[in-house]
Amino acid sequence: MTHSIRRQLALIFIGLMAGTILLCWLMNNIFLEQYYIRSKTEVIYEAYDAISQAANSDTYSTEEFRKELNDICGIYNITVYVMDANSRLKYASINGGEELEKRLAAYIFGFFNDAVKVIVQNDEYVVQQVHADGADFLEMYGRLNSGISFIMHTPLESIRESVKISNRFLAYMGIVTVLAGGIIIWAVSTRITKPILELSRISEKMVHLDFEAKYEGGDRNEIGLLGGNINKLSASLERSISELKTANNELQKDIEKKEEIDAMRKDFLANVSHELKTPIALIQGYAEGLSEGVNDDPESRSFYCEVIMDEAAKMNNMVKKLMTLNQLEFGNDVVAMERFDVTALIKNYVQSAGILTRQNEITVRMAEYEPAYVWGDVYKTEEVFMNYFSNAVNHCRAVDEEKGKIIVISLEQRGLNVRIGVFNTGAPIPEESIPHLWEKFYKVDKARTREYGGSGVGLSIVKAIMESMNQKYGVENYNNGVLFWFELEGNIASAESGNGGEA
Repeated sequence: MTHSIRRQLALIFIGLMAGTILLCWLMNNIFLEQYYIRSKTEVIYEAYDAISQAANSDTYSTEEFRKELNDICGIYNITVYVMDANSRLKYASINGGEELEKRLAAYIFGFFNDAVKVIVQNDEYVVQQVHADGADFLEMYGRLNSGISFIMHTPLESIRESVKISNRFLAYMGIVTVLAGGIIIWAVSTRITKPILELSRISEKMVHLDFEAKYEGGDRNEIGLLGGNINKLSASLERSISELKTANNELQKDIEKKEEIDAMRKDFLANVSHELKTPIALIQGYAEGLSEGVNDDPESRSFYCEVIMDEAAKMNNMVKKLMTLNQLEFGNDVVAMERFDVTALIKNYVQSAGILTRQNEITVRMAEYEPAYVWGDVYKTEEVFMNYFSNAVNHCRAVDEEKGKIIVISLEQRGLNVRIGVFNTGAPIPEESIPHLWEKFYKVDKARTREYGGSGVGLSIVKAIMESMNQKYGVENYNNGVLFWFELEGNIASAESGNGGEA
């Protein structure tokens, strides 16, 4: 493989070794000579410090001074010559110190001819590199404040030749090291990548849903841990896929059952709508005939006409609501989301329903709310409020003879939503009936519902509308009445505190 880990590891380590050796070669070639000269310079400074201290304390004639300089000269191969202000010898190293007398005099009187390269120069001494007699030397000479003159001389061995030899040896050893290291790294990387290739083979089988292959390596390192985890993953995937296949079969059955139920419900609604249209038309036809004088008894004719026409209107209203519910539940009615003022919508509806509330002697209370801009379907929102308000009118009772029947409409900010509530005084809904209020044809008081012509479909329409807009709705009991509410996304500009509960 072109991009195998074994090859990449070998190339990386060989490159690192070669780079390290090359860097050492360059550092050696560039800085070794300078380092050698700097080391020699530090030794000369050490000898200078000894001479300077002895001159300051006038101890350069003592045995201790001579012993200290002899040690420095012997260890570091430095030749030293020191004389006083009267040009008398004070110290000469045993390795040819007296031979430097002429050089010191030449420097003092300024008639030396050797090629020099000054390194450091100040009032007390000069440090320089000298080439004389075919060799390089490092020298320091100068005169102290006490009148002592000195010269120190140390040879610079053929450092350049030493650097070449060192670099040549380093290059040879580097080549051998890289070759040997490459062979070792290739062997080691083969041992490392072998279990990885095994894991790759197992994972490839897992891709094709073959979970029989297991990692058998006994390594106790990270690769062994990975192999163990892959074995666990393989077993877990096999178990999960088996469970998913079982669940998929059950889900398929549930889908088929749901589709069957949905088909039955659609058929039911379609059949109900179809079956009721014909009798409604007949009842209306007979009612019109009776009203035109078919029966000779005016009182009986009028009574039957009113009953037939009333029943026909109720059945026609139920059909319309069933058709609306059918469209909502099965997604045939598109929800048109837009931003509108729900406060204005409610005020307009309450105003149009004023004659209905006056006929039933009901007082409607609603605080002066600021505009509440919400997101929703305007016509469906009006349908929800109409159902709540109609229920409130039909079930409103006076719990206080002085106050009479009361309906309270409230708007309240709930986080990012506006909650619209319709409260009516009267008897609370039985707790066991609350979960069933949103079911089709459910009626808490069938006799009372029949009295005002209710079909038991209105709250089912509310449920379908609110779920189509993905918003909340509900009902709450109070001691003196019932509150129905729904929420829409939006906010009230600046609402007064309205009564959302008891009247």
